Amino acid sequence: MSEARIVFDGVWKKFRRGEPHDSLRDLIPAMAARLFHRSGSAPVKDEFWALSDVSFEVRAGETLGIIGRNGAGKSTTLKLLTRILRPTRGRSEVRGRVGALIELAAGFHPDLTGRENVFLQGAIMGMRRREIERHLDQIVEFAGIGDFIDTQIKRYSSGMQARLGFSVAAHLEPDVLLIDEVLAVGDLSFQQKCYQRLREFRRSGVAIAFVSHNMQAVSMLCDRVIYLRPGTSPILGDVAEVVQQYVSGQNSAGDPRVAAVRCRLTHRGTSRPVSDPVTPGSWLRLECDLTSSVALPRMGFGMTVRRADGLVVFESGSTMEGHATRDVEAGDPVRCAIEFRANLLRGTYMVEPMLYDERRQWPIAALGSAVAFVIGETTRSNGVAELEPRYEFVPRGRGLLRDPLKRLLGAVHDRH
Repeated sequence: MSEARIVFDGVWKKFRRGEPHDSLRDLIPAMAARLFHRSGSAPVKDEFWALSDVSFEVRAGETLGIIGRNGAGKSTTLKLLTRILRPTRGRSEVRGRVGALIELAAGFHPDLTGRENVFLQGAIMGMRRREIERHLDQIVEFAGIGDFIDTQIKRYSSGMQARLGFSVAAHLEPDVLLIDEVLAVGDLSFQQKCYQRLREFRRSGVAIAFVSHNMQAVSMLCDRVIYLRPGTSPILGDVAEVVQQYVSGQNSAGDPRVAAVRCRLTHRGTSRPVSDPVTPGSWLRLECDLTSSVALPRMGFGMTVRRADGLVVFESGSTMEGHATRDVEAGDPVRCAIEFRANLLRGTYMVEPMLYDERRQWPIAALGSAVAFVIGETTRSNGVAELEPRYEFVPRGRGLLRDPLKRLLGAVHDRH
């Protein structure tokens, strides 16, 4: 097994909130508290733990996703790895040449040209001039700004600056790459180039720590995931398992008119809940036990399925499929279920059940993102839907005559 290039061993990081002390009355107690307060024990007033006992390793060719809600400590983790910050307790270590995709245009000078900023940014990242010269054409071509490379950066759009910044970092040839939510730069074509470049880094043995709120990108790029949770222990494990826990914990609020007693997703024909990655084409069953606090006449039951990046991949309701509506009185318990086939490709998907009025006399009652499931790795190269293709090759033109002629000549030869 290869040596770990990123080591985060029992790391704690403490910060202090609030304004600087502006009176002797506040300053003296604060100094006394710091004097007698032992590092690593419970924080004093206005102090808090941004990270609490976080541990992980990333080896060569491995990508670790770092996820969590805002304020969970994701960016703090990267700042510790880049040595911008030092841990309060524990050990943070990075071995080898480090590239950081954090603030892509942070090192650019607005009065310098794109070409001059490539050399400036490359030097900030630790590249030698000869190395920058060797990659210059590739950097410019990757960024797609060849006609403007000798224009001052202040004339660039923010997207052009971000593309150039990513391109410089993408040609750094690092041993370790640290990424903080920067892959939404440029248009769709450029984003695809970014993802392809990261895959090349993985294949070449670069260790990558990848911070993102985009669970689709995490599912596509990462080998393992750590889920940072303020006030409790982080979860480290397989991508599908950890992402599903994260997505399920981010459920949106349901409608106040409906109390969702239970919503669960199982494999059709069984009571086994969906927890492991699902094979494309699997049949699933969404089941919700509900109690309404108001009357819901002419009620239908439906669902929206969204990919983790927000893409709606499916939406439908029972009446659209020819099923009758139901009049529900206040306090009536109702069980609603949908069976569907997950003809989807790799990714994380959220299922949002809903109740609606066929005549639209009352607003849709959304029940929140009640459940989530993950489609595992497939043989498909890209996309969102499993179309179950069937391939065939039919000879055309001269080939149609050539094969029968060969068969005829073969038959004559066999008779002789």
